[in-house]
Amino acid sequence: MAYLNKVMLIGNIGKDPEIRMSQTGGRKRVSFSLATSRRYRDNNGEQKEQTDWHNIIGWGKIADIVEQLGIRKGMSLYVEGSLTNRSWTDQNGQKRYTTEVNMDTFQLLTPRGQGGAPSAGGFNQGNSYSQSNNYSQPQNGGAYDAPMPEGDDDLPF
Repeated sequence: MAYLNKVMLIGNIGKDPEIRMSQTGGRKRVSFSLATSRRYRDNNGEQKEQTDWHNIIGWGKIADIVEQLGIRKGMSLYVEGSLTNRSWTDQNGQKRYTTEVNMDTFQLLTPRGQGGAPSAGGFNQGNSYSQSNNYSQPQNGGAYDAPMPEGDDDLPF
């Protein structure tokens, strides 16, 4: 039987990415939150919006690229990766659990010069960045640039 663990998200970064070196192995690690929203109508016909927050992590080259691009809170991003679960015991002896998206590739969707997106630095907006090939153009000419629904001005942060 074949198995699949793949996640694709388009959302807005909720906090500035945090870059650290891992305690074991000394690999660079980036982490940030990504907000995705969906609109729906409730039983009374009223339009509602639900925002979900996702913990995103990236390792090695991906962390380097996020740092080099100056990616920060409020920017729109396409993220592709896999779900990982981990647990630990906190300082109070409580067992803690978290689910994270281990980012394999991403694409900056915020147009250059808008929303704090970098306007220089040699990186072209519309490129996707991945662990295996740092600067690959999307095969489909940027199909990840999905149109945003009308009235999407009210970001959850």
